[in-house]
Amino acid sequence: MSKPKIAFIGTGGTISSLGAGPLDTVDYGATNNRIPADEILARFPEVHLVADVVAVPYKAVVSTQIFLPEWKDLVALCSKLQAEHPDLKGIVIGHGTSALAETAYMLSLTLKTDLPVVLVGSQRPASALSTDAGLNLVNAFRVAAAPEARGMGVLVVLNDEIHAAREVDKVSNGRMQTFQTADFGALGHADGDKVSFYRKPLRKAYPETEFDIASLEALPRVDILYAYTGADATAAEALIAAGAKGIVSAGFAPGFAAAGEVPALVEAVKKGVVVVQSSRARGRVPETTKLRQAGIIPADNLLPEKARILLTLALTKSSDPAEIKRIFATY
Repeated sequence: MSKPKIAFIGTGGTISSLGAGPLDTVDYGATNNRIPADEILARFPEVHLVADVVAVPYKAVVSTQIFLPEWKDLVALCSKLQAEHPDLKGIVIGHGTSALAETAYMLSLTLKTDLPVVLVGSQRPASALSTDAGLNLVNAFRVAAAPEARGMGVLVVLNDEIHAAREVDKVSNGRMQTFQTADFGALGHADGDKVSFYRKPLRKAYPETEFDIASLEALPRVDILYAYTGADATAAEALIAAGAKGIVSAGFAPGFAAAGEVPALVEAVKKGVVVVQSSRARGRVPETTKLRQAGIIPADNLLPEKARILLTLALTKSSDPAEIKRIFATY
């Protein structure tokens, strides 16, 4: 029986990193030694038991440095791989975990392929004793090959769990169960005997989205303003002065900025800056009377960093508040 053909793009991250030795699980970044896709696969040959893997060359990047150039590359590369390999069943992208959830959501909003795309990382470097890199990779390939994965948007697979890009978040610095979906739980599991899905995300995702980053030279500037007790308008005014086209307020639960920030945000809205209200906590931000009166748009249940990505893309289409609200209700 033939195995499904899956492409693997390695972008760097812990999953590609080699530390100073098998007990180096913390300071491995100091070696600055990240191996490319083909060497990752050679280190974990078990992946070939579950898939016919195509290693795709790509640069190794610290995940916190991945931005528009890399996102554009990955969007184009995924479409290119599908065109070059008509029998391709899916694509797996190795990524550093620090910003994995942000790249996953951006790709879920902008990819043009209809193939399943899975992002995978690891909490321990490839060289470490009891690294999770190998099994995470195997499970990512299994999920990418699963027929049920098609139409789910970009998926994130670590620690035997399958998560939706829009919903998942990294919640722990060092623990293995770091990627979690707080409100709704995992979509499914990659167990030893089978891949099982139990629910499907309802919000719109690739390939039928309205966003196209291929021709963009830059993204509109969107910043996150963090609320805390005693905060004044200094940070908000600085963001406005820096040319922010949008601001995501990471506010107090259930969704309001610090009192000292509010006058600056109200003034920003009057100047045409789109302000979206998110929360430091989990859950949907309701559209209260105060938000409506201030012209501030609720972020639904998106965390601040996800709200920033969606607002950035929304501003490439429109700055009309009604249109921004529609986009946040759609994606």
